[in-house]
Amino acid sequence: MAIPIENIYFLLCYAWNKLDEKERVEVSIDDNTELVDLFAKVLITASKLLLKRGIDKSYVDHTEEIIGVKGKIGISQTLKGNLLIKQKTICTYDDFSANIITNQILVSTIYKLSRTKSVDANLKMELAKLQKKFIGIDLIDIKGSHFKQVKLNRNNRFYGFVLDVCYLIYESTLPSEEKGKYKFSDFTRDDRKMNQLFEAFIRNFYKIEQSKFKIVKKENIKWQFQFTDTESYQYLPQMETDISMENEDQKIIIDAKYYRETMTTNFDKERIKSSNLYQLFSYLLNQQDSRMKTIQATGILLYPTIEKDYDLNFKYKEHNIKIRTVNLDTNWRNISERLKSIINE
Repeated sequence: MAIPIENIYFLLCYAWNKLDEKERVEVSIDDNTELVDLFAKVLITASKLLLKRGIDKSYVDHTEEIIGVKGKIGISQTLKGNLLIKQKTICTYDDFSANIITNQILVSTIYKLSRTKSVDANLKMELAKLQKKFIGIDLIDIKGSHFKQVKLNRNNRFYGFVLDVCYLIYESTLPSEEKGKYKFSDFTRDDRKMNQLFEAFIRNFYKIEQSKFKIVKKENIKWQFQFTDTESYQYLPQMETDISMENEDQKIIIDAKYYRETMTTNFDKERIKSSNLYQLFSYLLNQQDSRMKTIQATGILLYPTIEKDYDLNFKYKEHNIKIRTVNLDTNWRNISERLKSIINE
């Protein structure tokens, strides 16, 4: 499934809930733009904005051997090293510095991209020049745990968008056969990652772009089985919807599924994927309680497509069950209107 690069960028920004930041980071995208070049452009533009407004700084603890005294003395370490006769001490002190984890991740990602084979040569040059402007920031070997150390607040909120891009680059770049160089692995070819992206995009799109449903969330649904012992209950699988939407009178459950082919084909006959239908059906049955909106809840299987659209309709008792597609190979206005129309039918 070949989704235009511009639409991939929209999907990511919705999934991250970073639409405001996207508007601030304007990048030129055309039909020849590669995904890795898009990330390079975003990182360059976002980094220039950070440098213009001033990069984030914080107090950093340093412990080192110095002449004299600064901050808090490590008495036992100083005595153990017999440093006093040299008029030296081991001290711990605070330094207000830009050499903090947020900037280290950013600069290290810029460095990695500048040494990634598939990046456009002109963008590589721009990345290399940009890295030199971050004076005094250490390069680190980025690990997933580094992103967990980041603490965002109102003043450095824009870093959230930048670090989302950095994390995606971290997950998508691998060392190449050539020492010190990297290669980019296109995550759009990974169906599992694309399924996660599509689901997060749909959920946040409905949170942001519609007002009909006040509640838009994942929902844990309990099985309505009867059981005589708690041990048996512990073995039941968890049921969690991709998107549950509710207002005072209505409920919709959406299961967002990303596949390269929307339907299965059996003897040249297209069929809905049975496991998807079973799953949605189970959600509808088990979420029912005494409220009318749960008894009449609508279930929607939602797929992306770049070719043929489907609008299939079924009914089970009071439940409407719909199979819908959204064409991701079209302009953004069409995508937005299609998604809004699906919940307003």
